[in-house]
Amino acid sequence: MRRFKLDSKERAALGRREQKRIADNIGKALLFVWVIFSVLIARYAWIQLVRGEELAAQVRYETGGEMIMQSPRGAILDRNGREMAVSLMMKRVFIDPSNVPKGKEDEVAAKLAPLIGVTQEKVRHDIEQGGGYVVVKRFLTTDEVEAVQNLIRTEGYNCIGFEDEPKRHYPNEDLAANILGFVGTDDVGLDGIEQAYDDLIKGVVAETFVQTDNVSDRPILGSVSQRVPKQNQCKTVQLTIDSTVQFMVEEVLEDAMAETQPLSVTALVMKPKTGEILAMASRPSYNPNHFEDYPMEVWKNRAVSSIYEPGSTFKSIVAAAALEEGLVSPDQWFLDPGYLIVSEKRIENWSGGSFGSVTFTDVMRQSINTCFALLGLELGADRLTKYARRFGFGEMTGIELPGEEEGLMFDPAKQDVYDSDIATMSIGQSVAVTPLQLITAMSAIANDGVLMKPYIVKAVYNEDGSVYEETKPHEVRRVISSETDKTLVGLLEQVVATGGGGKASVKGYRIGGKTGTAQKPDPEGVGYKEGCYIASFCGFAPVDDPEVTLLVIIDEPSGGNYYGGQIAAPVAAKIFQQLFRYLNVEPSSNPFEDKKPETASPAAKQTVAPSTVPNVVGLDVAEAQKMIQGSGLRMRAEGRGTAISQDVAPNTVVEKGTEIVVRFAP
Repeated sequence: MRRFKLDSKERAALGRREQKRIADNIGKALLFVWVIFSVLIARYAWIQLVRGEELAAQVRYETGGEMIMQSPRGAILDRNGREMAVSLMMKRVFIDPSNVPKGKEDEVAAKLAPLIGVTQEKVRHDIEQGGGYVVVKRFLTTDEVEAVQNLIRTEGYNCIGFEDEPKRHYPNEDLAANILGFVGTDDVGLDGIEQAYDDLIKGVVAETFVQTDNVSDRPILGSVSQRVPKQNQCKTVQLTIDSTVQFMVEEVLEDAMAETQPLSVTALVMKPKTGEILAMASRPSYNPNHFEDYPMEVWKNRAVSSIYEPGSTFKSIVAAAALEEGLVSPDQWFLDPGYLIVSEKRIENWSGGSFGSVTFTDVMRQSINTCFALLGLELGADRLTKYARRFGFGEMTGIELPGEEEGLMFDPAKQDVYDSDIATMSIGQSVAVTPLQLITAMSAIANDGVLMKPYIVKAVYNEDGSVYEETKPHEVRRVISSETDKTLVGLLEQVVATGGGGKASVKGYRIGGKTGTAQKPDPEGVGYKEGCYIASFCGFAPVDDPEVTLLVIIDEPSGGNYYGGQIAAPVAAKIFQQLFRYLNVEPSSNPFEDKKPETASPAAKQTVAPSTVPNVVGLDVAEAQKMIQGSGLRMRAEGRGTAISQDVAPNTVVEKGTEIVVRFAP
């Protein structure tokens, strides 16, 4: 066979052709790869950019769904961290009437109603309302939720759905109900702390995607992801209330309700040095877990939202003003006329008679109306109202609770104030206060004359436990000097140790305070309601280093006994006794245990007000002249013999130097 040999030129040409073929194949391969890559990029762009949202929604729909979820409401704690209000996350079932299959309305109602314990008519009515959303039942049990879920799976009802919702729970039931308040529909606080701090403790509503399995449609563990910023989560409120003290007080009030059968009873316990409220209780009360079962009247927090005439407890303020102005001293003697007529208004003592000659200490101990009325007149409208306002009356305290009243008080700068107004205000009438105002004022006396702002919220905490805001004790102002305050404290201690507040005493402890018995104004007219009274006691202990101030108010007690010293003081004693034990207050000796009331010597007798008209009927001219002049007045005699009448009635308060016309006859 003949073999051909390629020369070098031929071999070179052959090599070039082979290289070109290989290069062409590589180029084709690269072109193919580039085309495929371009298609993939185009497809990816189409999926991600053009149909991305649509396909993502489809995947989410097939693997789960969007749910409206709500975080639980923030807790409310007492000063020691005990839970007073918490939230439980539950579910409510709703129906979408627009998606109920046509002609199957009765079928849906018949199958759903028995599973959740409602009537078929109720579900049918909800469907007939139309629209896209109607709540059928709230706060479903676990069994009810599972039963409805099974119904949705088996029947394929897409017209029925669930939503999370918090249910507020008060583990102590009616304890501190009037402080806490309650929560209504859609997690809205409607009273008390729940209302005042609703913006901070309210749960956050958020749309959340939940993955479910293909069998039960139940959420896959760990799939719930709530997209809410941390700083927007609900906060926790801590109160100054001590739940143990609150429980003690409410237990005693329950007994007081049974014993005296009043319209209501109210009590407050405050730390006088800081203004913190340890307890604030009222009876009758309610269970905020079922607030709708009670009349609206019992929802009211009487401690801040009710005003009343304080009666003799207000005399502590009058005494403070008189002592501070130097108008009186504890050992100053007074002549009690038994009754006064001021601007045609008769003011008499609770005893109905005269106490004779007494020191100011006894005026305090026996709560003598005539002497306090005369002191008030000597102070005058401007000074009396000035001191009352300095003690915090006539304005709101600013406590962190809704519905606070500011009370009622005369304003000499804007209105005419008559002598009868001043006299009655001096004995705790013609002025209206809240219980919170009164205990705050008494706490100022217990705190060396310094008024503190009352508060009931200790702190607010973020979700991570850090402090969002904290309340510090706030000094409002000094109302009387320290020296005056010490004198007044000594007088108030004698009220409890040897006077009308004796039933508030606890053996071994020094307590200062003042009782009160006030008539109730007639809401339908002028004057007061016959036989309707408010009995009260307000005091502090221990006197040498006060730790607590206590106020007890009994509104319209039954049984004929309505004096504060008889029925309110014993209630206070029971509370004081438990407080001393709980707070580990050491007993101390009573310096007034064996002290007896002083009696006046004839030479020491004085009248508190020489402008009080004496009774001269039956006296001769000389005797009548001597008595009237001794009262700082002038006499004009008509006739001779024995006095038969006088133009100004006895015990009427008039200006010094007033002329009294007396008629005499044989």
